[in-house]
Amino acid sequence: MSELRKGENTEVGSARITAELHNLGDPVDLSALLVAVDGKVRSDDDLVFYNQPSAESGAVRHLAADAGSPERIEMDPAALPVDVHRVVLVGSCDPDDATRTFRDVKEVLMRVVQHGADPVCFRPPALTDGERAVLLVEIYRRGPTWKLRAIGQGYANGLAGLATDFGIEVEETQGPSLLDQSDKGETGSSLDTATTEETPRLTTQDATAASPMNLHKPPLGKISLDKGGQVSMGLDKNDRDLVVTASLEWDGGSERRRRLGADLDLYALFVPASKALHGRKIPGTLVRSRHVAQGEPLRPGAVVPATAKKGKSADVVYYKRLGSVRSRPYIRLDGDSRVPGRESLRIVRPDEHGYVLLCAYSALSNGFGSFRSFGAKVVITDGRGSTVTVPLFENTKTRYWVAIALVDFTAADGAAIHHIEAYSARMTERRPVLHPDGTIEMNAGPVEFKRR
Repeated sequence: MSELRKGENTEVGSARITAELHNLGDPVDLSALLVAVDGKVRSDDDLVFYNQPSAESGAVRHLAADAGSPERIEMDPAALPVDVHRVVLVGSCDPDDATRTFRDVKEVLMRVVQHGADPVCFRPPALTDGERAVLLVEIYRRGPTWKLRAIGQGYANGLAGLATDFGIEVEETQGPSLLDQSDKGETGSSLDTATTEETPRLTTQDATAASPMNLHKPPLGKISLDKGGQVSMGLDKNDRDLVVTASLEWDGGSERRRRLGADLDLYALFVPASKALHGRKIPGTLVRSRHVAQGEPLRPGAVVPATAKKGKSADVVYYKRLGSVRSRPYIRLDGDSRVPGRESLRIVRPDEHGYVLLCAYSALSNGFGSFRSFGAKVVITDGRGSTVTVPLFENTKTRYWVAIALVDFTAADGAAIHHIEAYSARMTERRPVLHPDGTIEMNAGPVEFKRR
């Protein structure tokens, strides 16, 4: 695998190319611009991103991150029309949050893969001057061949600066914002041009009016996670009316199982934002005993404990401690269902949360049936068009605990939902433990029997 430095280039073939975006820290969105020989886009159709995932009949496609791959752009150079001179790949921060910059992104790596060739990587230099977008790499024509160039040029005024440079007309909007207006000014693009927060409006080059390009991420719709999968749900962290509902649903599985017992309980172990760490391990990682959480506090300057509480005083919402949505922890369980059905908890004030681990407990009176045999699953919805189902896949008996899903609220623009499905050891009643870095330790919490 070769690695390019800023400004370097290498020849690539005309076979299909996949460009993958890898990053640590705050999330980064990947998009592509199809650019003509004059350095301008031909129309608004030449922007390929999450709301407009294809151009030129699929010759350039945006693919969202999934369980097996990061966010990526696929392109077929041979299928591009002759008036497309190059395809420029862009990384950008949330366009709706002017406080987000690449200073909060610890590392960016572009990995370009082509069948029959070694992968080529590029790491842009650190962007610490308020940049909100960056030109990453471009694939361009050079006579009959195609080449790949590493760019690494940042823009402090984000998508507005990129839009101007590539011939996209930008229209300013002066409406009120959830952000204080005094905090919205930015220091300019890579050309130091002062600007206010802007909403890009793309128009064709013949001056025909076009509707504004919608940069808001669309709702997820209804999806179900694969085993070990994850998905990101976009959330406006400043929306005080937002309610994320997480439900444990189960139908008992069969008449026989319902007769034997089908009393499951939903537990929410949580780490508030004031205690959360951006750790060295991926949130949701299973760790062994004596794990010490290490990393940077989610809230700078906060004094964060290295270990999680493991006793009954741990941060947890369940049938004996229902919580509250009017005050901390901003999580509330609606009640205890002792028959097949649903237990739901509401999560408000997403900016107050770091990690929430959703677990299920099977009462001793249920016998030895597996959680899957009860038809158990977790369903998470934001009430705004995104609903994620987290099913169970394993048939395990004599297990009283299962950690089903981790909701990671540490991203500025949403929450990542991870499929976990980790079971306690056989015949143990010890509750799981959620550490400040989002890692999970099974069989480490307190024992608390539930009897009829």
